[in-house]
Amino acid sequence: MPPVELTPDAITLLRFGAVTRNAHRIHYDTAFARSEGLAAPVVMAQLHGCLFHRAAARFAGASGRVREVGWQNRAPAGVGDRLVVSGTVRSVDAVTGEITLDLIERCGPGDVVCCRGHAVVVLG
Repeated sequence: MPPVELTPDAITLLRFGAVTRNAHRIHYDTAFARSEGLAAPVVMAQLHGCLFHRAAARFAGASGRVREVGWQNRAPAGVGDRLVVSGTVRSVDAVTGEITLDLIERCGPGDVVCCRGHAVVVLG
């Protein structure tokens, strides 16, 4: 499946935090994030989930549906890190038409695995 990419900047994190009502300072305050042992403000878990959903929806196509998305954060991603979600088909249910995708998100200069998960889609 084609990858989905995003390189969030400070404004992206601030706006996403406002929309999702996530006002934790580790997502927008560099000094506070550093006091918590982080190199920079970090991407919210929900933003990773949105990228997983975007990848699944792109795979499903305009007339398809995303039925389920799940992920687990493995490593932090920060402001300016390039996030890339890719995936493979794990299984196809011949009866329901559901396709289960294994998804992985890599970030930063070392392509660190920051999230692993799955999605279930139905093609239209």
